[in-house]
Amino acid sequence: MAKPQVLCLIWLSLVSLSLSSSVSTPNPKTQLQSGTGEAHQELIKYGFPIGLLPTDVKSYNLNRTSGRFLIMLGDTCRVTLPPDNYLATYNKKITGKIVESRIAEIDGISVRAFFKWWGITGIRSNGQDLVFEVGMLSAKYPSKNFDESPDCEGRRTSS
Repeated sequence: MAKPQVLCLIWLSLVSLSLSSSVSTPNPKTQLQSGTGEAHQELIKYGFPIGLLPTDVKSYNLNRTSGRFLIMLGDTCRVTLPPDNYLATYNKKITGKIVESRIAEIDGISVRAFFKWWGITGIRSNGQDLVFEVGMLSAKYPSKNFDESPDCEGRRTSS
C-alpha cells in the first residue's frame, strides 16, 4: 500500500509549477511577464514557498482577473523531491488557476509513485503545510520541505 507521504510528495511536485503567481489584488486585463526571480517572488507573496517551482523558470504570465497562469520553463524538467525522493516531472509549459492560498486546474506537473505517473491537479496552502491534490486524493507535507527551488536533473541551470 502507498504511504500518505508518497501521495503528498506527488502533490508537492505539481504545486511547484503552478505556484508561479497568485491573485490577491484583482486588476482586470493586467498581465505579468517575468523571469525566474519574479515568478518565485510571486509565490512568496501568496504564502507559498519558492521550492514549488524549479530554478529553470523562463517566464510566467498571470491574468489577475481570472487567476489563470502560464509558466514556461527552459525545457521539460525532472527533479527529486524530498523527503521521500519521489521523481517529479514539469512540462515545459505549466498552466492552472491561482487564488489566495489555492492553485487549481494544474496541468503540466506529474509525480511518480507506486510505479505510476500521477498528475498533480491542485495545491492548497494551509498554514505551515501544503496539501497536494491528485484527483480525489490528497497528501499533506510541511511547507519547509520546499524552501529551496530544485535544479532540474541532468543539466546545468543558467544564471
